[in-house]
Amino acid sequence: MGQLDVLQVCPGAEEIHDRIAAAAAGRKWKPIVVLAVDAADVPSRPETAKGTRPGRKKSRAHRRRWKGEYHEAKGFRFYLVDDDRIVQLISWHQVGDEEAFGAALRQVKDAGLIPEDQVRLCAIGDGAAWIWKWVEELFPSARQILDYYHCNSYLHAVADAQYGDDPTLATHWLEATLARLFRDEGAGVVWGLQRMKPTSKDAEVAVDSALKYLKKRLHQIDYGSHRKGGYPIGSGAIESAHRFIGHVRLKRSGTWWYEENSNAILALRCALYNGTLNRVFQQYRDSLKQPLQP
Repeated sequence: MGQLDVLQVCPGAEEIHDRIAAAAAGRKWKPIVVLAVDAADVPSRPETAKGTRPGRKKSRAHRRRWKGEYHEAKGFRFYLVDDDRIVQLISWHQVGDEEAFGAALRQVKDAGLIPEDQVRLCAIGDGAAWIWKWVEELFPSARQILDYYHCNSYLHAVADAQYGDDPTLATHWLEATLARLFRDEGAGVVWGLQRMKPTSKDAEVAVDSALKYLKKRLHQIDYGSHRKGGYPIGSGAIESAHRFIGHVRLKRSGTWWYEENSNAILALRCALYNGTLNRVFQQYRDSLKQPLQP
């Protein structure tokens, strides 16, 4: 079938625009479209595992002379927020570097699959620098949202390290701090962390990590405003996409994949969830009917 690219497994622009128009019908506000980005590790087999080696039948496959590695499958998912449900638009997951990820996202942008003037676009992800690099370059007007649960984990670490001997005090500090985030007081949370006097080395490390994580993302942690606008604040939609698209197929017991094979499977799995699998296979059947070029 050959390697599929992102546009081959995506619904067409007309179909996506029709889904968005249906959600917008009869409403005062533009519908929300979310760009969720994340990466997940998948089991990978090195290229050195290919080939054969001497054996009783003259040659046998290279077996466990190689060591498997886990490589990142970077993915993005566009979906439409429609009341209490989400409507799938586009999923794309591939093992590769951030440049390959950016190239795929740029294809979606350049093809006009997402009508940015007709939606309220937001981007959600964790603190990985490569995520926000491409969001800012390709979708600079999108509202940026730092995944609440990643942010929460840094503050939990501070509470546990600083007030571990007093669970009640730890709970009070954590709840008060999280409440400030939902009052759009992220700068106040950072100020409080800067004034905190760590009670141990572990607390010092936790406070320093939280400050580094939050200081440069203050515009992304106005969770009160995000919630009032109807935007999601968690990245669960892309994490579940990793599970259903990648993990269920690639992380079976004892499986290790060459990168080209895992990407071929991921592309087909994306086509399945994008609703384009039948079209992809029909194109493949049609290609088999074409006469060979001299």
